[in-house]
Amino acid sequence: MTNRPTAHEPHLASTQPSELTDVAAQVVPSLRNFLTSVVGVASGGEPDSAISLLVLALSDVLNAGAQLGAMTDIVPPHRFEPDAGADSDVEPLREALARIFDGIDAFAQVADPLVAPTVETSHVSADLALIVDNLAHGLQHYDAGHQVEAMWWWQFSYLSTWGERASGVLRVLQLILTHVRLDVPDDVAQEAQFDALHSVEAHSPN
Repeated sequence: MTNRPTAHEPHLASTQPSELTDVAAQVVPSLRNFLTSVVGVASGGEPDSAISLLVLALSDVLNAGAQLGAMTDIVPPHRFEPDAGADSDVEPLREALARIFDGIDAFAQVADPLVAPTVETSHVSADLALIVDNLAHGLQHYDAGHQVEAMWWWQFSYLSTWGERASGVLRVLQLILTHVRLDVPDDVAQEAQFDALHSVEAHSPN
């Protein structure tokens, strides 16, 4: 057992069990789908749609995180975190993702625009692996029957770690899609504009 990070004051009202069950039913499928999507991309099985799949999975998991973050503080029943078994080793996953994103893995981001607006270097592969690690740890508790513990962990880690990382990676992947879809050579763009103009003229009434 490990001592949990202090995230709540004793006087805060806890979320009701019925509300936790309802929210869990909504967010857990999104968390599992995210893990499946990232592992699938890391395996190299979907090279042509990898970025699109990750954009969809990140958008979905961030929606789940927003639900957790907007809830009343979840207060676990015990001060110490119960043992849910050994955590998964995400280093092979990070390495596989790094190979897939070779050349576009590193990106710059502001650490904290409100408190410490300094620019630091992050990596898509490392951040995705960290998110997977955070979500998988909660799923260990959830699958062991510790629903409150799992929900507390997901809420705490969303606010402290993976929510911000997921938002940063999502923005980077959206920008990659933008460059891929919109950055075309001038001659290609001019030819497309020429074809579009003549298409309009051909369908215009005399």
